[in-house]
Amino acid sequence: MTNAAENAVAVRGLAKNYGAVAALRSLDLDIGSGDYFVLLGPSGGGKTTLLRLIGGFIRPSNGRILIHGQDVTDLPPNRRPTSMVFQGFALFPHMTVAGNVGYGLRLRKLPKAEIRDRVSAMLELVGLGGYADRMPHELSGGQQQRVQLARSLILDVDILLLDEPLAALDANLRKDMCIELKRLQEKVGITFIHVTHNQEEAMTVADNLAIISAGELVESGRAIDLYETPKHRFTADFFGENNILDGRVAAVDGDTVSVDVGFGTIPVARQDAKVTVGDAVSVSIRSERTIIIDGRAADDPAITTLPATYQDTVYLGLTTSDLALLADGTEIVARRLSGNGDRAQSLRGASITIGWHYADAKLQAT
Repeated sequence: MTNAAENAVAVRGLAKNYGAVAALRSLDLDIGSGDYFVLLGPSGGGKTTLLRLIGGFIRPSNGRILIHGQDVTDLPPNRRPTSMVFQGFALFPHMTVAGNVGYGLRLRKLPKAEIRDRVSAMLELVGLGGYADRMPHELSGGQQQRVQLARSLILDVDILLLDEPLAALDANLRKDMCIELKRLQEKVGITFIHVTHNQEEAMTVADNLAIISAGELVESGRAIDLYETPKHRFTADFFGENNILDGRVAAVDGDTVSVDVGFGTIPVARQDAKVTVGDAVSVSIRSERTIIIDGRAADDPAITTLPATYQDTVYLGLTTSDLALLADGTEIVARRLSGNGDRAQSLRGASITIGWHYADAKLQAT
C-alpha cells in the first residue's frame, strides 16, 4: 500500500452500514493521481456506495477518506475537489445547453463574460461547439451525457466521479462514448473514478481497476493483469470468460503445482501463490486459450489434456464457442474465431480431448 499523500484518493477501513446490512466492509483502496480508475463488480456489490462516500454524499459508518493526503471524511460535497456525473442525465429541462453547463459557475457568482467564455471552451472540448442554444430534449442520449460531463468538468475539480455514466445508452453509443471518455480524461489530465458492471466498458477506459463484491475489495490492479492473471477465483469467474476447475493441491514441485480435480491432475505454474499439499484451490483457463486437441497437439508435452464429451457449437459472430462436458459434468468452453467449420453436426456426443498450454492455466485461491 502506498503513502496516502501520493494518491488522488485513499480510503482506510471504510465501512458503510444500513441497519444490519453492510454495504461496505472495512475497505482499503488507493487511487493514483491522474488515473482513469474503474470500480467494477456485480450489481449491489458496493461500488456506488464507495463512490458516494468519496464524493461526500453519504457518511461512512467507520473509516477515513483522504483526498491528496487531506482527511475529508467529515467535509460536505461542496468542500471536496470532486464532482459527480450521475447515472441519469439529470439536466435542467428548462435551460439551454449553455445554461446547464454554466449553472455551477453562476452559483459561484462569476462574471457573465467569464462564464460565457468558459462555457464556450468547455463545449468545444466535449465536442458540442455550436450546441449552446439547444434545449436538452433536442439532444441525443450521447449529447446529453456530454453536457453533463461538461457541467462537471467546468468546475475545475481534481477528481471526476462517474456513476455508471453510460448505462442509459445503447450498446453502439456506449462503445463510442467509452473512447470519448478516455480521450477526454487524457486531455484534461485529472483523476476519473468510474463505476460500472460492464466488463468491456471497464477494459476500454481503465488504467487501473478494482473489483468489488459483497462490500469487499476482491482484487485491484491493471486491467490486463486482472484479466490475464487473476489471483482470486471470484475475479476469474467474473472477469471475462474463464473455465474454472476446483480441486486440491496434490503436490508442489518447484514452480509447478499439481492440482487434483477429481478425475485427473492438472499441472499449473505456482507463480507467487503460497500453497501447500491439501489446500483447496481453483485453476482457470481463458476460453480463448482452450482448444479441442488434434493429433499434433496431443503429442506436445507443454499441452495439458483432459477427456471430454462434445456438446454443441454456439456461433457468436466474430467468435464461435465449442461446448463440452468433462468427466464430472463440468462444462468447458473453447472459443475460436468463426469461419473454421461447424463441428456440432459431426461431433455432438462424441468423445474428444480438450486442452490448453501449460502457461495458460492460472492458479487462484478459493
